[in-house]
Amino acid sequence: MSRVSGLRSSLFRFLCICSVIAYSVTDAKAGITSSFVRSEWPSTDIPLDDEAFIVPEDPNAPQQVRITQGDYDGRAVIISWVTKADPGRSVVFYGLSEHQYDHHALGYVKNYTFYNYKSGYIHHCLVDGLEHDTKYYYKIGTGDSREFWFETPPEIDPDAPYTFGIIGDLGQTYNSLSTLEHYMRSGGKTVLFVGDLSYADRYEYDNGVRWDSWGQFVEKSAAYQPWIWAAGNHEIEYQPHLGETQPFKPFLHRYTTPYLASKSSSPLWYAIRRASAHIIVLSSYSPFVKYTPQWTWLHGELKRVDREKTPWLIVLMHVPLYNSNEAHYMEGESMRVVFESWFVQYKVDLVFAGHVHAYERSYRISNINYNITSGDRYPVPDKSAPVYITVGDGGNQEGLAGRFTNLQPDYSAFREASYGHSTLELKNRTHAFYRWNRNDDGKQVPTDSVQFHNQYWASNQKRRKHRHLRMSSHIASC
Repeated sequence: MSRVSGLRSSLFRFLCICSVIAYSVTDAKAGITSSFVRSEWPSTDIPLDDEAFIVPEDPNAPQQVRITQGDYDGRAVIISWVTKADPGRSVVFYGLSEHQYDHHALGYVKNYTFYNYKSGYIHHCLVDGLEHDTKYYYKIGTGDSREFWFETPPEIDPDAPYTFGIIGDLGQTYNSLSTLEHYMRSGGKTVLFVGDLSYADRYEYDNGVRWDSWGQFVEKSAAYQPWIWAAGNHEIEYQPHLGETQPFKPFLHRYTTPYLASKSSSPLWYAIRRASAHIIVLSSYSPFVKYTPQWTWLHGELKRVDREKTPWLIVLMHVPLYNSNEAHYMEGESMRVVFESWFVQYKVDLVFAGHVHAYERSYRISNINYNITSGDRYPVPDKSAPVYITVGDGGNQEGLAGRFTNLQPDYSAFREASYGHSTLELKNRTHAFYRWNRNDDGKQVPTDSVQFHNQYWASNQKRRKHRHLRMSSHIASC
């Protein structure tokens, strides 16, 4: 009996130890550093004569067609295109049936020079007064015109489902093409682009040609659904040795944003509402400290957010605030110090960034208590904080950032140096499903996925209970 009792006692102690270990692992939320090694195609740009760059036969036919949201609530689009030979007419014909265009809108045209490059004629046309949740067909150009279509989002509503794609640092390599083609099969309806578009600045003396080729490259997607633009460091193109001292010159001429609709003073920072999301775009390379225009605008825009109508609050920027890769390590620290407390105060759900050519997702953490004397210098779990996600893995010619820090920080949930894109499916006011898709030598491989609970609705039991009572009362009255 004593031997049996001893065995039982030993077994009990063993089970207790196992329970403690299991609890510790679960409580610690140990992060994952993927061991996957990318067998990549060369990080070189696709040759200009490749079929990836769509160029109409008519030299003055519209090319590089793209659309973005044109207002605050998704009832307008800005349609942009380029004509090479002459300006022609800046007009868009549109309607509800293919080849039948009952309406038209007039735009404007501009061009620019950059060192020894002269751009084509860049057209921008606002098409507004559209109906929500409707498919529109549109035609641009006269003579050899071209026809496309787009769909408007559902009406602003807290339970409106919607799927966004998230892409960053794309470039125009074969890896970039893999990312773009995989995204186009994902079911995404709008791209949230977190900066570094063409990498044309790497062609210092003739960058305009690669701006043109990139516009042709993304047209297969960007002509049919909005791409929401954030600017990165490769869009700055400040090159005084070439006589070019206006930052963001090619980008601002080519890519418009609806900044005036959100009362912003610059196209580089602005906000839109789409379906159940309020999306804020920030500029990592514009002044943002206290009382600057960007700081002042964001302070006001966060107060405008109505989580009863758009429960999902999403922020886009180029430089990540949290990053455990040796590439661009701590570059986002100054913006984190300025804005992180606001992100926590207003319960931002997700912050997407690029810049680092790898993928990383954080837990909900914050470092808002740190100052020079407090000693609290490490991020801590914070249920009111956003999840920070780096998706600078589109496929550009600079290649991957494969040097993560040896010890994965406690705040880092998953990280991998591969090419890919993300999708965010907003299901309703409380839940969303997120997925990062690795491009494994041409194959789309879902690698990291997680269900997010909305910061405003899912975490507030009193609010959820009040909503339930209101719905019950409504049902009873019906």
